[in-house]
Amino acid sequence: MDIRKLKVLIVAIVCGLAALAANREPVQADTLTIGAAHSLKAPFNEILPIFEKEYGATVRVLYGPSQTLRQQIEKGAPIDVFLSEGVAEVEKLQKKGLTLNGGPRIYAQTSLVLVMSAASEAASISFHDALPNRATRIALGDPKTSAMGEITARALTKLDSSYKNRPRLLHAQDSEELVDLVHTGKADVGIVYRVDAINSRQVRIIDEAPAGTNATVQFGHAVVSTCRDASLRVAEEFFDFIMSPRIQKLLLKHGFEPVPSNA
Repeated sequence: MDIRKLKVLIVAIVCGLAALAANREPVQADTLTIGAAHSLKAPFNEILPIFEKEYGATVRVLYGPSQTLRQQIEKGAPIDVFLSEGVAEVEKLQKKGLTLNGGPRIYAQTSLVLVMSAASEAASISFHDALPNRATRIALGDPKTSAMGEITARALTKLDSSYKNRPRLLHAQDSEELVDLVHTGKADVGIVYRVDAINSRQVRIIDEAPAGTNATVQFGHAVVSTCRDASLRVAEEFFDFIMSPRIQKLLLKHGFEPVPSNA
């Protein structure tokens, strides 16, 4: 074969390879769909871009009340990782065989606090002041629809078992709605997670939940049965990522409290 024919052959091969490369489907990055509590919105704005960059994944987050997200998973919603407020919703999925990594793994915790509007000029009051005062409008999470509501109900029952009979209780579906009720003056005070109060400029903390009310709230993680096969690897990596010291520091920065070493 002379040199001219060899050059023509090489050019043809190169052109053919280039055409094949152009017609190939682009490599798809791993995708991860997370069902998460509203309390994670602020820290996730900083944390998720780090995860996407380092793990080559695209993350989609569905924020909502944990009870609602758990029910969606039970119905087969395409959620890979469930990050609930509290651990009860993960435990309910576990009992039904709908988690892939056992029971809830604790990745963060917070506590209940009493808040009022940041713009209010009214004098601050305590939990012990607010509950007996039947004129005080109190915003609470709805125990029928939110984990925060269930946790608040248990804490208040320890303080005053008759609190449910008092007038002027306003129930909210989630922390965002509760903060809005207080901020807009529809409620005088509200009981919300510390992390939500810290990340909101609309309310200020006026009291801590009294000791003995079991107001510490541990947030649970699980890879769930609706996790897609293509997302399983990155879903399993996400827990190690969120538990790494640097990401735990970012959670603390955004108002969460340290997770006990035995959690």
